[in-house]
Amino acid sequence: MLTKKQKDWLNHLSSENKINVVPYDPKCNEIFLKIKTKIQSSLGKTTKVEHMGASSLGISGQDEIDVYVPVSPSKFNLYILKMSKIFSKPKSLYPLERARFKEEIDGKKIDLFLINEEHDDWINGVKFKNYLISHPKDLEKYKKLKENCNNLSVKEYYTRKIEFINEILEKI
Repeated sequence: MLTKKQKDWLNHLSSENKINVVPYDPKCNEIFLKIKTKIQSSLGKTTKVEHMGASSLGISGQDEIDVYVPVSPSKFNLYILKMSKIFSKPKSLYPLERARFKEEIDGKKIDLFLINEEHDDWINGVKFKNYLISHPKDLEKYKKLKENCNNLSVKEYYTRKIEFINEILEKI
């Protein structure tokens, strides 16, 4: 089941553009460490930088690496400015929730998210990842779901993915 906020977000996605799901690339962890080093060398060694998404789970995905920088709400706007100096201005911005930046390293697309560490999106994302790590059968279901979404519209892909995530979060 989708929330109203999720439905609203899904409605801005394309029903025409297609998703390309590819097998896990073992180079992702090495590339993640490069982007983490780049971020921490600019923002400080104690800056949290987390590898999330399919590549962090070692499963099929959209051939990109999701990197999150969780910060307190009081530091959110300051970090937008700091990250904009490194990665240019955000590609999308939801004030005091998240900002998305883009980068590419060694030919691999990287989605960088500055995220409010107190926001439900971050908290639930961590819960979901941790659950899948400790429940291999559900991780395999998630992998199959993603693979079965290859060549679907962006909107349909994210609808199915969010519905699965919501089902898991209801169990926890």
